[in-house]
Amino acid sequence: MFIERQAVIVWLHNTKPIKSLRKYGNVHYVSKRMKYAVVYCNQDELEEVMEKLNTLSFVKKVEPSFKPFLKTEYENSKPDKAKEYDYKIGV
Repeated sequence: MFIERQAVIVWLHNTKPIKSLRKYGNVHYVSKRMKYAVVYCNQDELEEVMEKLNTLSFVKKVEPSFKPFLKTEYENSKPDKAKEYDYKIGV
């Protein structure tokens, strides 16, 4: 069974209490310079996790990622003639 996951971007005041974000989901990335973290959680628990994260004192803002809802299949994309020629050289 495949569980849908979605990223939550957590903007922080400071990066010291990053370890406490682990109980809300999988901490995927932390930027200490820009002070944000990317946390993955189950899609069905997304609203609850966002509300809990907003109540923390070191959190500025919480935003959901819209990547699961973006279309990644493109229409009318024509291959480049130069690349097509390069691929056939080795054959």
